[in-house]
Amino acid sequence: MKFGSAVAAAALLAVVTACGSGATSGGGGGGGKIGIDHPRADSDFWNSYIKYVPQMAGELKVDLMPPTNSQNDVAKLVNNVQALVGQGAKAIVMAPQDTGAVANLLQQLENKKIPVVTVDTRPDKGKVYMVVRADNRAYGTKACEFLGEKLGGKGKVVQLQGALTSINGRDRSEAFLDCMKSKFPGITVFSEPTEWEGSKAASMLQTRLEQNPDIKGIYMHAGGAHLAPTLQTLKQKGLIFPPSDPKHIFVVSNDGIPQEYEAIRKGDIDATVSQPADLYAKYALFYAKAALEGKTFKPGPTDHGSTIIQLPNGLEDQLPAPLVTKENVDDKSLWGNQVK
Repeated sequence: MKFGSAVAAAALLAVVTACGSGATSGGGGGGGKIGIDHPRADSDFWNSYIKYVPQMAGELKVDLMPPTNSQNDVAKLVNNVQALVGQGAKAIVMAPQDTGAVANLLQQLENKKIPVVTVDTRPDKGKVYMVVRADNRAYGTKACEFLGEKLGGKGKVVQLQGALTSINGRDRSEAFLDCMKSKFPGITVFSEPTEWEGSKAASMLQTRLEQNPDIKGIYMHAGGAHLAPTLQTLKQKGLIFPPSDPKHIFVVSNDGIPQEYEAIRKGDIDATVSQPADLYAKYALFYAKAALEGKTFKPGPTDHGSTIIQLPNGLEDQLPAPLVTKENVDDKSLWGNQVK
């Protein structure tokens, strides 16, 4: 029996070590149901994420409950999560879009000793086991550097922001503006808070183009919400020109959905940051399962090309999010090129 116990212990150690990120076993845990709330179904990015979830659940062998969808409504999120807990969820995966409004919900879950993994967004307050996200400030910086170089450091650009109640909208916006101010002071930026809504993006962009017909660049915080209305507005105004044409308006986006890649190939837009929908689904469930198994993680590099950082209220695994242009848009390793 002693020999068998040693073998079992060695096997467990190997599993924990393979997790990377300084993972260690807390000694408790076991299995349990994982409840998941999807934030919305009106975005191509989130619809892609939603499709990956059951696939990753099967691969990781997690006991995943039927998902709920809070439809970008924090009150629905609270009700959905409370219902999942009532139905036996031992861990929760969610993606709160209003990151300042979930502190009470997170406190309730902490009181019940239910670990929480958040995807894509980082709650402003409230304990989380892990945030699965990419470095959203890097999104804004990459967009700034791309447009700044294409415009030669001068001209006018429009920033179609997400919701500034979201840490993602704030991170992308602040980093874009900081970068423009420090690196390209000759560029004027018009920032438009769209609340992640395509109709608002179209209306705001149309107004800016009417007031400033010499706009030469556009930064969209979310291709899933902003791509179609932006291209429709540009087409209606006769402003779609190939990248080689001096009248071309340079457009950079965030998400990495197939529609953005197609637009890059056509020359309608120029770049996007690939936000990893597949890895969001995979590692959200991975960490929820790890929490139930009593594992803990430490800041530092992981075995999957990311870095875990320390937050005031938990940890964040910052997954890689590459810039995609016409040079690498056909890279088969990009999740947007794997979607059928």
